[in-house]
Amino acid sequence: MNVAEPLYYEDVAVGTTYVAPNRIIVEEDLQLFTKISGDDHPMHTSENYARSTPFGRRIAHGPFGIALAIGQFGRIPGFRETAIAMTDVRDWRFKAPIFIGDVITTEVIITNKELRRSGVGLIERHFKLLKADGTLAQEGISGMLIACRKKTST
Repeated sequence: MNVAEPLYYEDVAVGTTYVAPNRIIVEEDLQLFTKISGDDHPMHTSENYARSTPFGRRIAHGPFGIALAIGQFGRIPGFRETAIAMTDVRDWRFKAPIFIGDVITTEVIITNKELRRSGVGLIERHFKLLKADGTLAQEGISGMLIACRKKTST
């Protein structure tokens, strides 16, 4: 884990892109997400079944990408100490399948920010999950409450 100075609302600029460390998708990821979600569709659990599909092999669950994106955001230095709560997930698009063995990079672009109340701001994050070859696998928007450096009145 990288150690960095905390990033507060005042430090975050609209248009800034943050990149999380790469993540390799492994067999255990699909197994654990199947267990957590209860989604045991053979597209995710059976290599034999998946070979007969248009993808030709097993794919990660769609919502796994959302969970991965949010989790990887927590690995970006600076936000761990100042993130308060996720507010929503919206406009999520599934563009390409995620396979076991894929190396995924999570890019986060700050698209909006507003002061909500004393000591708390809201940032809007546009997530992009990119494969090693640059293919966009998933993307979507999520809001997050973030601490302000100092108390300000609204």
